[in-house]
Amino acid sequence: MSFFLGLVMGITVGIGLIVMFVRSENSRSKWRSDLATTIAAFARMTVEDSRKILPSQLYPSWVVFSQRQKLTWLNSHLTKIWPYVNEAASELIKTNVEPILEQYRPIILSSLKFSKFTLGTVAPQFTASYQEWRVIVKITIFYCLNQLTGNRIGMRQGLKKRVSIIDHGADGITLELELQWDGNPSIVLDINTRLGVALPVQVKDIGFTGVFRLIFKPLVDEFPCFGAVCYSLRQKKKLDLTLKVIGGDISTIPGIADAIKDTIENAIEDSITWPVRKIIPILPGDYSDLELKPVGTLEVKLVQAKELTNKDIIGKSDPFAVVYIRPLPNRMKTSKTINNQLNPIWNEHFEFIVEDASTQHLVVKIYDDEGLQASELIGCAQVQLHELEPGKVKDVWLKLVKDLDVQKDTKNRGQVHLELLYVPFGMENGFTNPFAPKFSMTSLEKVLKSGADGIEVTENGNSVMQKRREVIVRGVLSVTVISAEDLPAVDIMGKADPYVVLILKKSDIRNKTRVVNDSLNPVWNQTFDFVIEDGLHDMLILEVWDHDTFGKDYMGRCILTLTRVILEGEYKDTFLLDGAKSGRLNLHLKWMPQPIYRDRE
Repeated sequence: MSFFLGLVMGITVGIGLIVMFVRSENSRSKWRSDLATTIAAFARMTVEDSRKILPSQLYPSWVVFSQRQKLTWLNSHLTKIWPYVNEAASELIKTNVEPILEQYRPIILSSLKFSKFTLGTVAPQFTASYQEWRVIVKITIFYCLNQLTGNRIGMRQGLKKRVSIIDHGADGITLELELQWDGNPSIVLDINTRLGVALPVQVKDIGFTGVFRLIFKPLVDEFPCFGAVCYSLRQKKKLDLTLKVIGGDISTIPGIADAIKDTIENAIEDSITWPVRKIIPILPGDYSDLELKPVGTLEVKLVQAKELTNKDIIGKSDPFAVVYIRPLPNRMKTSKTINNQLNPIWNEHFEFIVEDASTQHLVVKIYDDEGLQASELIGCAQVQLHELEPGKVKDVWLKLVKDLDVQKDTKNRGQVHLELLYVPFGMENGFTNPFAPKFSMTSLEKVLKSGADGIEVTENGNSVMQKRREVIVRGVLSVTVISAEDLPAVDIMGKADPYVVLILKKSDIRNKTRVVNDSLNPVWNQTFDFVIEDGLHDMLILEVWDHDTFGKDYMGRCILTLTRVILEGEYKDTFLLDGAKSGRLNLHLKWMPQPIYRDRE
């Protein structure tokens, strides 16, 4: 009897729970539907509807019902004058851009010119907030008033915190404005291929987003209080466009579309992208100091990379590096390719011209060479030049990411090792050369004219010319392998019989320490002297091996350039082993220089 009673009660309770669950789900579904309806109704509300529901005196002070909040006032005026801008600017842009297109014309084309160029009827739109614009206007007015009155104290500190404005002191101000343009231009390119095929290519459906920079400089005591305006594209965030052959299909010629797009991007980069700038004089005067000029050089030593992501299914990646400050074909440097290696050593040196150390940055991109196919990106990294101390070598390891605009990359794509030296022009007047007190350093590899240039007499004996000489840093490197700590156990008994192999990469000179048996913390205290013929281009590799009767086991390595020991003369330090779970090497390095010179070609 109790069994049947329990069965009936269980069925009743079960049915009751099911009914309650169904009613609960129906109630939640109805609540969600009502909430969605309410939100949709709020989304359709206008300003007038909100004012009817809630009186204006009940709104917080920060709520503003103004059409100017989205800069409608400015964009509406820009829309009105756009037809005149189109007429005035189209021919000017065509004249200025066409030679640059020809400069970067792909090799598969014999000519590349505009046959038609208009900016269309859709005006660009500024996207800065109203508050930003209000502060910009205030700051500009205050700058002008202070320039006229001579009182320049306190004003900047109060306003520049509210908007991103670059202050040039009393000499000028810089504004940066974001602009969007989904235009309908009428642009037709007349291209001729090397095969003799002529194609009219239409550029359409342009979508552009970027940050424009306006520089008001110099500030003067005459209305409008600045002498000239410089404008430039500070940052190109997005550029989308469509190419179409009039009366045909552009895909019939493989690679032509990508080549034209690359040419257009190179033309934009070379013609208007910062640090390139266009100068519009407002008041009469000499504004040559505002023109684009090199301000220094950046010396880059691409040392190595480690733990790169393998992009190949069979074997390992074949990495090479592309290094640049400005992404123009003639300013980008490419390293050699290291085949089948995820821990490549390049030890290559590049030199770049710097035009604005405060905003420019060095970019390193590591690719996997795919032969005839397009190379695949492994990862990239960048260094802001303003983070470099002029005249001082900076040794950095940079984590590779997939996209420079998205720095939060949790995937391990590897690291790249660089040595960087930024040297402003004229630094010999304010800096001491780490190599020698008499010489003015411009790089890790060169010495400028002071004390290092030779005078060569021409054959007629009447004229002389300065011949630049290159410093060959020759000397003796003394390496003391002191000890190792916490080496990984590789023997069955949990020990190892370690020894160290010292290798000079360029000259391929080798030496090795004695074997220390049954130790994970060996002490050697052995010193090795190497005659170095070219210290700035050589590097020291120290490999730790485990000695076995019938072979040897690799335990890890350290890779050192000679830059630090050349600059400091002598140092003692501890280095982590690469390619090992644990382990450190304690080293003492000493440099005894014997510099020589040779004439450069």
